[in-house]
Amino acid sequence: MHVHRHSDRSKGGEKMVAKSGSRCCCCCWFLGIIVVIAVVLAIVFTIRHRANRSDDIAPGSTDKKYADALKIAMQFFDIQKSGKLENNKISWRGDSGLKDGSEASLDLSKGLYDAGDHMKFGFPMAFTATLLSWSILEYGDHMESLDQLEPAKDSLKWTTDFLINAHPSQNVLYIQVGDPETDHKCWDRPETMSRKRTLTKIDADTPGTEVAAETAAAMAAASLVFKQSDPKYSSTLLKHAKQLFDFADNNRGSYSVNIPEVQSYYNSTGYGDELLWAASWLYHATEDKTYLDFVSKNGDEFGNFGSPTWFSWDNKLPGTYVLLSRLTFFKKALSGSKGLQGYKETAEAVMCGIIPDSPTATSSRTDGGLIWVAEWNALQHPVSSAFLATLYSDYMLTSGVDKLSCGDTSFEPSDLRKFARSQADYMLGKNPEKMSYLVGYGDKYPEFVHHRGASIPGDANVGCKDGFKWLNSEEPNPNVAYGALVGGPFLNETFIDARNNSMQNEPSTYNSALVVGLLSSLVTRSSSVESFI
Repeated sequence: MHVHRHSDRSKGGEKMVAKSGSRCCCCCWFLGIIVVIAVVLAIVFTIRHRANRSDDIAPGSTDKKYADALKIAMQFFDIQKSGKLENNKISWRGDSGLKDGSEASLDLSKGLYDAGDHMKFGFPMAFTATLLSWSILEYGDHMESLDQLEPAKDSLKWTTDFLINAHPSQNVLYIQVGDPETDHKCWDRPETMSRKRTLTKIDADTPGTEVAAETAAAMAAASLVFKQSDPKYSSTLLKHAKQLFDFADNNRGSYSVNIPEVQSYYNSTGYGDELLWAASWLYHATEDKTYLDFVSKNGDEFGNFGSPTWFSWDNKLPGTYVLLSRLTFFKKALSGSKGLQGYKETAEAVMCGIIPDSPTATSSRTDGGLIWVAEWNALQHPVSSAFLATLYSDYMLTSGVDKLSCGDTSFEPSDLRKFARSQADYMLGKNPEKMSYLVGYGDKYPEFVHHRGASIPGDANVGCKDGFKWLNSEEPNPNVAYGALVGGPFLNETFIDARNNSMQNEPSTYNSALVVGLLSSLVTRSSSVESFI
Protein backbone atom coordinates (compact mmCIF):
# COMPACT_ATOMS: atom_id res chain seq x y z
CA MET A 1 0.00 0.00 0.00
CA HIS A 2 1.63 3.25 -1.08
CA VAL A 3 0.54 5.81 1.44
CA HIS A 4 0.86 9.47 0.67
CA ARG A 5 -0.64 12.63 2.06
CA HIS A 6 -3.54 14.30 0.36
CA SER A 7 -6.58 16.22 1.42
CA ASP A 8 -9.91 16.79 -0.26
CA ARG A 9 -10.62 19.84 1.79
CA SER A 10 -10.36 23.27 0.13
CA LYS A 11 -7.92 25.58 1.85
CA GLY A 12 -9.75 28.85 1.35
CA GLY A 13 -13.18 30.27 0.65
CA GLU A 14 -14.68 33.36 -0.89
CA LYS A 15 -15.04 36.21 1.51
CA MET A 16 -18.61 37.44 1.78
CA VAL A 17 -18.73 41.20 1.87
CA ALA A 18 -22.14 42.48 2.90
CA LYS A 19 -23.31 46.00 2.04
CA SER A 20 -24.70 47.87 5.03
CA GLY A 21 -28.33 48.91 4.39
CA SER A 22 -29.85 52.18 5.66
CA ARG A 23 -33.34 50.84 6.24
CA CYS A 24 -34.24 48.81 9.33
CA CYS A 25 -36.66 46.48 7.48
CA CYS A 26 -33.95 45.58 5.03
CA CYS A 27 -31.72 44.73 7.96
CA CYS A 28 -34.52 42.64 9.57
CA TRP A 29 -35.13 40.83 6.31
CA PHE A 30 -31.41 40.10 6.01
CA LEU A 31 -31.24 38.85 9.62
CA GLY A 32 -34.29 36.65 9.01
CA ILE A 33 -32.59 35.01 6.03
CA ILE A 34 -29.46 34.43 8.14
CA VAL A 35 -31.51 32.77 10.90
CA VAL A 36 -33.34 30.51 8.41
CA ILE A 37 -30.04 29.47 6.80
CA ALA A 38 -28.53 28.78 10.24
CA VAL A 39 -31.50 26.61 11.24
CA VAL A 40 -31.39 24.65 7.96
CA LEU A 41 -27.63 24.13 8.29
CA ALA A 42 -28.06 22.95 11.88
CA ILE A 43 -30.70 20.42 10.82
CA VAL A 44 -28.58 19.15 7.92
CA PHE A 45 -25.53 18.87 10.17
CA THR A 46 -27.50 16.94 12.81
CA ILE A 47 -28.94 14.51 10.23
CA ARG A 48 -25.54 13.94 8.63
CA HIS A 49 -23.85 13.49 12.00
CA ARG A 50 -26.44 10.95 13.06
CA ALA A 51 -26.18 9.13 9.73
CA ASN A 52 -22.43 8.97 10.13
CA ARG A 53 -22.71 7.63 13.67
CA SER A 54 -25.15 4.88 12.85
CA ASP A 55 -25.40 2.06 10.38
CA ASP A 56 -27.83 1.81 7.51
CA ILE A 57 -29.76 -0.80 9.46
CA ALA A 58 -31.38 -0.83 12.88
CA PRO A 59 -29.90 -3.05 15.61
CA GLY A 60 -31.13 -6.63 15.29
CA SER A 61 -32.43 -6.24 11.75
CA THR A 62 -30.91 -7.76 8.62
CA ASP A 63 -29.72 -5.97 5.50
CA LYS A 64 -31.47 -7.93 2.75
CA LYS A 65 -28.97 -6.95 0.06
CA TYR A 66 -25.99 -8.42 1.92
CA ALA A 67 -28.01 -11.39 3.20
CA ASP A 68 -29.06 -12.35 -0.35
CA ALA A 69 -25.50 -11.88 -1.62
CA LEU A 70 -24.08 -14.04 1.19
CA LYS A 71 -26.44 -16.94 0.38
CA ILE A 72 -25.29 -16.76 -3.23
CA ALA A 73 -21.57 -16.42 -2.39
CA MET A 74 -21.65 -19.55 -0.22
CA GLN A 75 -22.63 -21.69 -3.23
CA PHE A 76 -19.30 -21.33 -4.98
CA PHE A 77 -17.58 -23.61 -2.46
CA ASP A 78 -19.96 -26.42 -3.50
CA ILE A 79 -19.17 -25.75 -7.15
CA GLN A 80 -15.43 -26.09 -6.43
CA LYS A 81 -15.55 -29.33 -4.43
CA SER A 82 -13.51 -32.30 -5.60
CA GLY A 83 -14.08 -35.88 -4.51
CA LYS A 84 -17.14 -38.03 -3.87
CA LEU A 85 -19.80 -35.39 -3.33
CA GLU A 86 -22.19 -35.69 -0.39
CA ASN A 87 -25.60 -33.97 -0.51
CA ASN A 88 -24.60 -32.42 -3.82
CA LYS A 89 -26.68 -29.30 -4.42
CA ILE A 90 -25.14 -28.37 -7.79
CA SER A 91 -27.00 -30.12 -10.63
CA TRP A 92 -24.11 -29.87 -13.08
CA ARG A 93 -21.44 -31.14 -10.68
CA GLY A 94 -20.62 -34.76 -9.86
CA ASP A 95 -17.85 -36.88 -8.38
CA SER A 96 -14.34 -36.07 -9.60
CA GLY A 97 -10.68 -36.45 -8.67
CA LEU A 98 -11.47 -39.69 -6.85
CA LYS A 99 -7.98 -41.12 -7.37
CA ASP A 100 -6.11 -37.94 -6.44
CA GLY A 101 -3.19 -38.83 -4.17
CA SER A 102 -3.16 -42.50 -5.16
CA GLU A 103 0.43 -42.42 -6.47
CA ALA A 104 1.52 -41.69 -2.86
CA SER A 105 -1.10 -44.06 -1.40
CA LEU A 106 -2.99 -41.07 0.01
CA ASP A 107 -6.61 -39.99 -0.29
CA LEU A 108 -6.39 -36.45 -1.65
CA SER A 109 -9.76 -36.65 -3.38
CA LYS A 110 -11.38 -33.87 -1.33
CA GLY A 111 -10.36 -30.22 -1.21
CA LEU A 112 -11.33 -27.41 -3.55
CA TYR A 113 -10.39 -26.73 -7.14
CA ASP A 114 -8.50 -23.47 -7.21
CA ALA A 115 -10.28 -21.39 -9.84
CA GLY A 116 -11.65 -22.07 -13.31
CA ASP A 117 -9.31 -25.04 -13.70
CA HIS A 118 -8.92 -28.43 -11.97
CA MET A 119 -5.78 -27.66 -9.99
CA LYS A 120 -5.51 -28.04 -6.24
CA PHE A 121 -2.90 -25.56 -5.06
CA GLY A 122 -2.24 -26.08 -1.35
CA PHE A 123 -1.02 -22.55 -0.63
CA PRO A 124 -4.13 -20.58 -1.64
CA MET A 125 -6.40 -23.45 -0.54
CA ALA A 126 -5.02 -23.24 3.00
CA PHE A 127 -5.50 -19.46 2.94
CA THR A 128 -9.12 -20.10 1.92
CA ALA A 129 -9.55 -22.35 4.96
CA THR A 130 -7.94 -19.83 7.32
CA LEU A 131 -10.17 -17.01 6.05
CA LEU A 132 -13.33 -19.11 6.12
CA SER A 133 -12.49 -20.11 9.71
CA TRP A 134 -11.90 -16.48 10.73
CA SER A 135 -15.21 -15.46 9.16
CA ILE A 136 -17.08 -18.21 11.04
CA LEU A 137 -15.37 -17.38 14.34
CA GLU A 138 -16.20 -13.68 14.11
CA TYR A 139 -19.57 -13.75 12.34
CA GLY A 140 -20.92 -17.28 12.73
CA ASP A 141 -24.00 -15.92 14.53
CA HIS A 142 -24.78 -13.76 11.50
CA MET A 143 -24.36 -16.78 9.22
CA GLU A 144 -26.57 -18.88 11.48
CA SER A 145 -29.41 -16.35 11.33
CA LEU A 146 -29.48 -17.00 7.56
CA ASP A 147 -28.98 -20.79 7.79
CA GLN A 148 -25.50 -20.43 6.32
CA LEU A 149 -23.37 -21.52 9.31
CA GLU A 150 -23.61 -25.27 8.71
CA PRO A 151 -22.88 -24.95 4.96
CA ALA A 152 -19.84 -22.80 5.84
CA LYS A 153 -18.59 -25.40 8.34
CA ASP A 154 -19.21 -28.20 5.81
CA SER A 155 -17.15 -26.41 3.16
CA LEU A 156 -14.41 -25.72 5.71
CA LYS A 157 -14.27 -29.36 6.81
CA TRP A 158 -14.17 -30.51 3.17
CA THR A 159 -11.02 -28.42 2.83
CA THR A 160 -9.38 -29.34 6.16
CA ASP A 161 -10.05 -33.06 5.54
CA PHE A 162 -7.87 -32.65 2.45
CA LEU A 163 -5.20 -30.74 4.38
CA ILE A 164 -5.06 -33.41 7.11
CA ASN A 165 -4.55 -36.15 4.50
CA ALA A 166 -1.95 -34.01 2.72
CA HIS A 167 0.16 -34.06 5.89
CA PRO A 168 0.97 -37.79 6.31
CA SER A 169 4.01 -37.29 8.57
CA GLN A 170 5.49 -34.47 10.61
CA ASN A 171 7.85 -33.03 7.99
CA VAL A 172 5.98 -33.96 4.80
CA LEU A 173 3.19 -31.90 3.23
CA TYR A 174 1.69 -32.44 -0.21
CA ILE A 175 1.10 -28.97 -1.60
CA GLN A 176 -0.25 -29.55 -5.11
CA VAL A 177 -2.40 -32.03 -6.99
CA GLY A 178 -2.14 -31.85 -10.77
CA ASP A 179 0.39 -30.29 -13.12
CA PRO A 180 -0.75 -26.83 -14.26
CA GLU A 181 1.00 -27.12 -17.64
CA THR A 182 -0.89 -30.34 -18.41
CA ASP A 183 -4.12 -29.17 -16.80
CA HIS A 184 -4.27 -25.89 -18.71
CA LYS A 185 -3.83 -27.68 -22.04
CA CYS A 186 -7.29 -29.20 -21.48
CA TRP A 187 -10.75 -27.66 -21.38
CA ASP A 188 -12.99 -30.29 -19.84
CA ARG A 189 -15.30 -30.99 -16.93
CA PRO A 190 -13.64 -32.25 -13.72
CA GLU A 191 -15.95 -35.27 -13.85
CA THR A 192 -14.47 -36.44 -17.17
CA MET A 193 -10.79 -35.55 -16.79
CA SER A 194 -8.55 -38.56 -17.35
CA ARG A 195 -5.03 -37.13 -17.24
CA LYS A 196 -2.38 -38.13 -14.71
CA ARG A 197 -2.66 -36.14 -11.48
CA THR A 198 0.94 -35.57 -10.43
CA LEU A 199 1.74 -34.66 -6.82
CA THR A 200 4.12 -32.04 -5.44
CA LYS A 201 5.35 -32.09 -1.86
CA ILE A 202 7.61 -30.25 0.55
CA ASP A 203 9.77 -32.00 3.16
CA ALA A 204 12.92 -31.40 5.22
CA ASP A 205 15.09 -31.62 2.07
CA THR A 206 12.80 -29.38 0.02
CA PRO A 207 11.27 -26.99 2.54
CA GLY A 208 8.42 -24.61 1.83
CA THR A 209 7.97 -22.52 4.95
CA GLU A 210 5.14 -20.34 3.66
CA VAL A 211 2.90 -23.27 2.63
CA ALA A 212 3.59 -25.25 5.81
CA ALA A 213 2.93 -22.16 7.96
CA GLU A 214 -0.25 -21.16 6.09
CA THR A 215 -1.52 -24.74 6.47
CA ALA A 216 -0.69 -24.55 10.19
CA ALA A 217 -2.69 -21.30 10.42
CA ALA A 218 -5.65 -22.96 8.65
CA MET A 219 -5.56 -25.97 10.99
CA ALA A 220 -5.28 -23.81 14.11
CA ALA A 221 -8.11 -21.49 13.09
CA ALA A 222 -10.33 -24.42 12.07
CA SER A 223 -9.61 -26.17 15.38
CA LEU A 224 -11.38 -23.26 17.09
CA VAL A 225 -14.37 -23.53 14.74
CA PHE A 226 -14.92 -27.21 15.62
CA LYS A 227 -13.90 -26.98 19.31
CA GLN A 228 -17.49 -27.17 20.61
CA SER A 229 -19.23 -29.18 17.90
CA ASP A 230 -16.53 -31.81 17.25
CA PRO A 231 -13.82 -31.75 19.94
CA LYS A 232 -12.06 -34.85 18.60
CA TYR A 233 -11.72 -33.37 15.10
CA SER A 234 -10.64 -30.07 16.66
CA SER A 235 -7.79 -31.72 18.58
CA THR A 236 -6.68 -33.57 15.42
CA LEU A 237 -6.48 -30.25 13.59
CA LEU A 238 -4.54 -28.66 16.43
CA LYS A 239 -2.03 -31.52 16.51
CA HIS A 240 -1.38 -31.04 12.76
CA ALA A 241 -1.15 -27.26 13.22
CA LYS A 242 1.56 -27.54 15.87
CA GLN A 243 3.56 -30.06 13.83
CA LEU A 244 3.32 -27.97 10.68
CA PHE A 245 4.38 -24.81 12.49
CA ASP A 246 7.47 -26.57 13.86
CA PHE A 247 8.20 -27.98 10.40
CA ALA A 248 7.86 -24.50 8.86
CA ASP A 249 10.00 -22.79 11.49
CA ASN A 250 12.73 -25.43 11.83
CA ASN A 251 13.16 -25.95 8.07
CA ARG A 252 13.12 -22.42 6.72
CA GLY A 253 13.11 -21.94 2.99
CA SER A 254 10.79 -20.50 0.38
CA TYR A 255 8.76 -23.00 -1.62
CA SER A 256 9.02 -20.73 -4.67
CA VAL A 257 12.79 -20.95 -4.54
CA ASN A 258 12.95 -24.68 -3.82
CA ILE A 259 10.23 -25.63 -6.33
CA PRO A 260 10.64 -23.07 -9.15
CA GLU A 261 7.75 -24.54 -11.18
CA VAL A 262 5.26 -22.90 -8.79
CA GLN A 263 6.45 -19.41 -9.67
CA SER A 264 4.12 -19.04 -12.68
CA TYR A 265 1.02 -19.51 -10.54
CA TYR A 266 1.45 -18.80 -6.82
CA ASN A 267 4.88 -17.30 -6.44
CA SER A 268 5.59 -16.33 -2.85
CA THR A 269 7.35 -13.08 -1.99
CA GLY A 270 8.58 -14.38 1.38
CA TYR A 271 7.66 -16.58 4.33
CA GLY A 272 8.09 -14.28 7.35
CA ASP A 273 4.47 -13.12 7.18
CA GLU A 274 3.16 -16.70 7.20
CA LEU A 275 5.26 -17.58 10.27
CA LEU A 276 3.81 -14.61 12.20
CA TRP A 277 0.28 -15.37 10.95
CA ALA A 278 0.52 -19.05 11.94
CA ALA A 279 1.95 -18.24 15.38
CA SER A 280 -0.86 -15.70 15.92
CA TRP A 281 -3.51 -18.30 15.13
CA LEU A 282 -1.80 -20.92 17.27
CA TYR A 283 -1.79 -18.51 20.20
CA HIS A 284 -5.53 -17.93 19.77
CA ALA A 285 -6.10 -21.69 19.56
CA THR A 286 -3.89 -22.69 22.50
CA GLU A 287 -3.19 -19.56 24.62
CA ASP A 288 0.31 -21.02 24.85
CA LYS A 289 2.62 -18.08 25.52
CA THR A 290 5.34 -19.65 23.34
CA TYR A 291 3.46 -18.49 20.23
CA LEU A 292 2.95 -14.99 21.62
CA ASP A 293 6.68 -14.81 22.37
CA PHE A 294 7.35 -15.84 18.76
CA VAL A 295 5.39 -12.91 17.30
CA SER A 296 6.95 -10.52 19.82
CA LYS A 297 10.51 -11.65 19.13
CA ASN A 298 10.19 -11.93 15.35
CA GLY A 299 8.12 -8.81 14.72
CA ASP A 300 11.08 -6.55 13.96
CA GLU A 301 12.50 -9.02 11.44
CA PHE A 302 9.29 -10.06 9.67
CA GLY A 303 6.57 -7.57 10.68
CA ASN A 304 7.42 -4.67 8.34
CA PHE A 305 6.13 -2.30 11.03
CA GLY A 306 5.07 1.16 9.98
CA SER A 307 4.62 0.14 6.34
CA PRO A 308 1.00 -0.86 5.73
CA THR A 309 0.48 -3.28 2.85
CA TRP A 310 -2.36 -5.20 1.18
CA PHE A 311 -3.88 -8.41 2.57
CA SER A 312 -3.84 -11.28 0.05
CA TRP A 313 -3.03 -14.96 -0.43
CA ASP A 314 0.63 -13.92 -0.62
CA ASN A 315 0.79 -11.28 2.12
CA LYS A 316 -0.66 -12.15 5.53
CA LEU A 317 0.82 -9.17 7.39
CA PRO A 318 -2.28 -6.91 7.39
CA GLY A 319 -4.38 -9.83 8.65
CA THR A 320 -1.77 -10.53 11.33
CA TYR A 321 -1.78 -6.89 12.47
CA VAL A 322 -5.55 -6.96 12.88
CA LEU A 323 -5.67 -10.42 14.49
CA LEU A 324 -3.03 -9.44 17.06
CA SER A 325 -4.57 -6.04 17.72
CA ARG A 326 -7.65 -8.05 18.72
CA LEU A 327 -5.62 -9.11 21.77
CA THR A 328 -4.70 -5.55 22.71
CA PHE A 329 -8.38 -4.53 22.45
CA PHE A 330 -9.82 -7.43 24.46
CA LYS A 331 -7.17 -8.91 26.73
CA LYS A 332 -6.42 -6.26 29.31
CA ALA A 333 -3.29 -8.08 30.51
CA LEU A 334 -1.82 -7.83 27.01
CA SER A 335 -3.01 -4.33 26.09
CA GLY A 336 0.28 -2.71 27.10
CA SER A 337 2.45 -5.52 25.74
CA LYS A 338 5.53 -4.03 24.13
CA GLY A 339 5.88 -6.92 21.70
CA LEU A 340 2.37 -6.30 20.31
CA GLN A 341 2.71 -2.53 19.96
CA GLY A 342 4.18 -2.60 16.45
CA TYR A 343 1.32 -4.79 15.24
CA LYS A 344 -1.35 -2.53 16.77
CA GLU A 345 0.21 0.66 15.38
CA THR A 346 0.58 -0.81 11.90
CA ALA A 347 -3.02 -2.10 12.02
CA GLU A 348 -4.02 1.52 12.66
CA ALA A 349 -1.87 2.62 9.71
CA VAL A 350 -3.65 0.08 7.49
CA MET A 351 -7.02 1.49 8.58
CA CYS A 352 -5.87 5.07 8.05
CA GLY A 353 -4.68 4.09 4.57
CA ILE A 354 -8.08 2.80 3.46
CA ILE A 355 -10.45 5.43 4.93
CA PRO A 356 -10.93 7.76 1.94
CA ASP A 357 -10.90 11.03 3.93
CA SER A 358 -7.83 10.16 5.98
CA PRO A 359 -4.77 12.41 5.55
CA THR A 360 -2.78 9.23 4.83
CA ALA A 361 -5.36 7.70 2.47
CA THR A 362 -3.89 5.54 -0.27
CA SER A 363 -4.16 6.78 -3.83
CA SER A 364 -4.63 3.20 -5.11
CA ARG A 365 -8.30 3.65 -6.07
CA THR A 366 -10.48 3.98 -9.12
CA ASP A 367 -12.40 7.21 -9.71
CA GLY A 368 -15.47 5.39 -8.36
CA GLY A 369 -13.72 4.74 -5.04
CA LEU A 370 -12.78 1.06 -5.42
CA ILE A 371 -9.43 0.11 -3.90
CA TRP A 372 -7.44 -1.03 -6.94
CA VAL A 373 -3.96 -2.53 -6.72
CA ALA A 374 -3.48 -5.14 -9.45
CA GLU A 375 -4.83 -5.99 -12.91
CA TRP A 376 -5.11 -9.71 -12.15
CA ASN A 377 -7.88 -10.47 -9.68
CA ALA A 378 -8.41 -6.80 -8.92
CA LEU A 379 -11.26 -7.41 -6.47
CA GLN A 380 -9.14 -9.38 -4.00
CA HIS A 381 -7.64 -6.24 -2.44
CA PRO A 382 -10.80 -4.13 -1.98
CA VAL A 383 -12.69 -7.11 -0.53
CA SER A 384 -9.86 -8.07 1.83
CA SER A 385 -9.41 -4.42 2.89
CA ALA A 386 -13.14 -4.08 3.54
CA PHE A 387 -13.20 -7.30 5.58
CA LEU A 388 -10.35 -6.07 7.79
CA ALA A 389 -12.08 -2.70 8.14
CA THR A 390 -15.31 -4.20 9.50
CA LEU A 391 -13.35 -6.43 11.88
CA TYR A 392 -11.40 -3.46 13.22
CA SER A 393 -14.56 -1.38 13.47
CA ASP A 394 -16.22 -4.14 15.51
CA TYR A 395 -13.18 -4.49 17.78
CA MET A 396 -13.35 -0.74 18.47
CA LEU A 397 -17.09 -0.83 19.19
CA THR A 398 -16.90 -3.87 21.47
CA SER A 399 -14.03 -2.50 23.52
CA GLY A 400 -15.54 0.99 23.75
CA VAL A 401 -12.85 2.72 21.67
CA ASP A 402 -14.64 5.47 19.78
CA LYS A 403 -11.79 7.16 17.92
CA LEU A 404 -9.06 6.19 15.48
CA SER A 405 -6.43 8.90 14.98
CA CYS A 406 -4.98 9.34 11.50
CA GLY A 407 -2.52 12.19 11.62
CA ASP A 408 -4.39 15.17 13.02
CA THR A 409 -7.80 13.78 12.04
CA SER A 410 -9.84 11.27 14.00
CA PHE A 411 -12.39 8.77 12.70
CA GLU A 412 -15.10 6.63 14.25
CA PRO A 413 -15.85 2.91 13.82
CA SER A 414 -18.72 3.95 11.53
CA ASP A 415 -16.19 5.47 9.10
CA LEU A 416 -14.50 2.09 8.69
CA ARG A 417 -17.85 0.39 8.21
CA LYS A 418 -18.91 3.01 5.68
CA PHE A 419 -15.74 2.29 3.68
CA ALA A 420 -16.41 -1.47 3.86
CA ARG A 421 -19.97 -0.98 2.60
CA SER A 422 -18.71 1.18 -0.27
CA GLN A 423 -16.46 -1.65 -1.49
CA ALA A 424 -19.20 -4.27 -1.06
CA ASP A 425 -21.73 -2.08 -2.87
CA TYR A 426 -19.32 -1.46 -5.75
CA MET A 427 -18.78 -5.22 -6.06
CA LEU A 428 -22.56 -5.82 -6.07
CA GLY A 429 -23.32 -3.36 -8.88
CA LYS A 430 -22.87 0.22 -7.69
CA ASN A 431 -20.21 0.88 -10.33
CA PRO A 432 -19.90 2.52 -13.78
CA GLU A 433 -20.63 -0.81 -15.54
CA LYS A 434 -23.77 -1.27 -13.36
CA MET A 435 -22.61 -4.86 -13.13
CA SER A 436 -22.51 -7.19 -10.14
CA TYR A 437 -19.17 -8.98 -10.07
CA LEU A 438 -20.71 -11.65 -7.84
CA VAL A 439 -22.19 -14.16 -10.28
CA GLY A 440 -25.90 -14.75 -9.69
CA TYR A 441 -26.49 -11.55 -7.75
CA GLY A 442 -28.54 -8.72 -9.26
CA ASP A 443 -29.90 -8.25 -12.77
CA LYS A 444 -26.56 -8.02 -14.57
CA TYR A 445 -23.52 -10.17 -13.85
CA PRO A 446 -20.84 -11.94 -15.95
CA GLU A 447 -22.29 -14.66 -18.19
CA PHE A 448 -19.03 -15.84 -19.76
CA VAL A 449 -17.12 -16.70 -16.58
CA HIS A 450 -13.73 -18.35 -17.24
CA HIS A 451 -14.63 -21.68 -15.64
CA ARG A 452 -14.44 -25.05 -17.33
CA GLY A 453 -17.29 -26.77 -15.49
CA ALA A 454 -19.67 -23.82 -15.90
CA SER A 455 -18.93 -23.46 -19.61
CA ILE A 456 -19.65 -27.08 -20.64
CA PRO A 457 -23.14 -28.64 -20.52
CA GLY A 458 -23.48 -31.11 -17.65
CA ASP A 459 -24.36 -34.00 -19.99
CA ALA A 460 -21.44 -33.42 -22.39
CA ASN A 461 -18.81 -36.17 -22.27
CA VAL A 462 -15.89 -34.25 -23.75
CA GLY A 463 -12.22 -35.14 -23.64
CA CYS A 464 -9.23 -32.94 -22.99
CA LYS A 465 -9.06 -31.16 -26.35
CA ASP A 466 -12.54 -31.25 -27.85
CA GLY A 467 -13.84 -29.19 -24.94
CA PHE A 468 -12.12 -26.10 -26.31
CA LYS A 469 -15.13 -25.50 -28.53
CA TRP A 470 -16.93 -24.49 -25.32
CA LEU A 471 -14.16 -22.06 -24.39
CA ASN A 472 -14.49 -20.46 -27.82
CA SER A 473 -18.28 -20.58 -27.96
CA GLU A 474 -20.07 -17.25 -28.27
CA GLU A 475 -22.98 -18.50 -26.17
CA PRO A 476 -23.17 -17.66 -22.44
CA ASN A 477 -22.17 -20.41 -20.01
CA PRO A 478 -24.85 -23.13 -19.87
CA ASN A 479 -24.29 -23.43 -16.10
CA VAL A 480 -24.35 -20.42 -13.78
CA ALA A 481 -21.39 -20.48 -11.36
CA TYR A 482 -23.43 -19.03 -8.50
CA GLY A 483 -21.32 -17.19 -5.95
CA ALA A 484 -18.23 -16.85 -8.14
CA LEU A 485 -16.48 -13.54 -7.53
CA VAL A 486 -14.68 -12.78 -10.79
CA GLY A 487 -11.39 -10.90 -11.04
CA GLY A 488 -13.04 -7.54 -11.58
CA PRO A 489 -12.58 -4.21 -13.36
CA PHE A 490 -9.53 -2.47 -14.75
CA LEU A 491 -8.32 0.78 -13.21
CA ASN A 492 -10.47 2.73 -15.70
CA GLU A 493 -13.45 0.71 -14.37
CA THR A 494 -14.11 -1.18 -17.60
CA PHE A 495 -14.82 -4.91 -17.69
CA ILE A 496 -14.93 -7.32 -20.63
CA ASP A 497 -17.27 -10.26 -20.09
CA ALA A 498 -15.43 -12.80 -22.26
CA ARG A 499 -14.63 -16.40 -21.40
CA ASN A 500 -11.00 -16.15 -22.53
CA ASN A 501 -10.47 -13.02 -20.40
CA SER A 502 -9.04 -14.90 -17.42
CA MET A 503 -7.44 -11.72 -16.05
CA GLN A 504 -10.85 -10.19 -15.31
CA ASN A 505 -13.34 -13.02 -15.56
CA GLU A 506 -11.87 -15.96 -13.61
CA PRO A 507 -13.13 -16.64 -10.08
CA SER A 508 -11.12 -18.19 -7.23
CA THR A 509 -11.95 -19.96 -4.01
CA TYR A 510 -9.90 -17.59 -1.84
CA ASN A 511 -11.88 -14.66 -3.24
CA SER A 512 -14.99 -16.50 -2.08
CA ALA A 513 -13.66 -16.90 1.46
CA LEU A 514 -12.94 -13.16 1.62
CA VAL A 515 -16.33 -12.17 0.22
CA VAL A 516 -18.18 -14.53 2.59
CA GLY A 517 -16.34 -12.87 5.49
CA LEU A 518 -17.15 -9.37 4.28
CA LEU A 519 -20.83 -10.04 3.57
CA SER A 520 -21.25 -11.90 6.88
CA SER A 521 -19.89 -8.87 8.71
CA LEU A 522 -22.31 -6.50 6.97
CA VAL A 523 -25.50 -8.58 7.23
CA THR A 524 -26.47 -6.91 10.49
CA ARG A 525 -25.09 -4.43 13.00
CA SER A 526 -22.44 -6.20 14.94
CA SER A 527 -19.96 -6.29 17.73
CA SER A 528 -17.22 -8.84 18.32
CA VAL A 529 -17.00 -11.81 20.62
CA GLU A 530 -14.12 -11.11 22.97
CA SER A 531 -12.82 -14.68 22.88
CA PHE A 532 -13.00 -17.40 20.25
CA ILE A 533 -12.94 -20.07 22.95
